[in-house]
Amino acid sequence: MKLKQKIGLISLAGALVVSYVYTKIYIQKEQRQEIKDVAEELAYAWRPKLDLTLDQVHQFENLIIEYTIKKNEILNSSLGHEKQITKLKSIQKEEHQKLRKLLTAEQFENYLTVSRQLTQKS
Repeated sequence: MKLKQKIGLISLAGALVVSYVYTKIYIQKEQRQEIKDVAEELAYAWRPKLDLTLDQVHQFENLIIEYTIKKNEILNSSLGHEKQITKLKSIQKEEHQKLRKLLTAEQFENYLTVSRQLTQKS
């Protein structure tokens, strides 16, 4: 293969890699914005149910974003079904620990009650 052909192939490969990376970043940015929008709605929907302060709403929103991303990564992984469930349970436990720190004991119990009710309705 001639030098010009090699340079052409390397240039093409480089361009493909750059476009792939750019696309991934753009898509992730859009997905993050979608998650942020939904998290904000959810946090404000929980506000009256749990009697959250404005500061708690913002922290709750950040937790929703953080754990939605973590859960999506697990669900989109190539792990087997059982491993996904195990990891999701672990993530749920971690999320609940953080919520316990954020919420009062009464708010956390209300959160668990409402969550169970919502899960049963689904």
